[in-house]
Amino acid sequence: MAKLYFYYASMNAGKSTTLLQADFNYRERGMTTMLWTAAIDNRAADKAIESRIGLGAEAHRFNAETDLWKRVSSAHAAEPIACIMVDEAQFLSKDQVWQLARLADQAGIPVLCYGLRTDFQGELFPGSAALLGIADALVELKAVCHCGRKATMNLRVDQSGAAVKAGAQTEIGGNDRYLALCRKHFSEALAG
Repeated sequence: MAKLYFYYASMNAGKSTTLLQADFNYRERGMTTMLWTAAIDNRAADKAIESRIGLGAEAHRFNAETDLWKRVSSAHAAEPIACIMVDEAQFLSKDQVWQLARLADQAGIPVLCYGLRTDFQGELFPGSAALLGIADALVELKAVCHCGRKATMNLRVDQSGAAVKAGAQTEIGGNDRYLALCRKHFSEALAG
């Protein structure tokens, strides 16, 4: 039976790298995969999905209006898909998460979602909340804080490196805008 998986972590834990490795493993065995990523994240120059270590791949892009059930079902009818992989899954809507669950349950396609659990204020993203609620398997990937402990939080910083305490939930950025920290150092940075 196909399952819906959610691989979650703070920034810099290797989520995209892990997705790309899983994609490689399927394709190496001659299986067709379908990759998705959020249209809002347009930082990748050449590839839709790029990891910090230089790996990349083309992918379909979803936005709030994308009907994943319809798009994947149509492609699956033309050529059987062995696995669906979604990067930046925190940007999925609750409805899209349910569409992915339906693809696992009714179409029999495993769905692997990779994303952040929480935003820069420690709040769940809507897509992450839905995945934490209904995914068949939850897998935490590990990042490391500067102190050596597990990093579970994403601190947004300004151009001078100071903690940003308020703002829109979504602001695309990488190491220039976010630091992966343990909860202790995250709390200290926000209190400072």
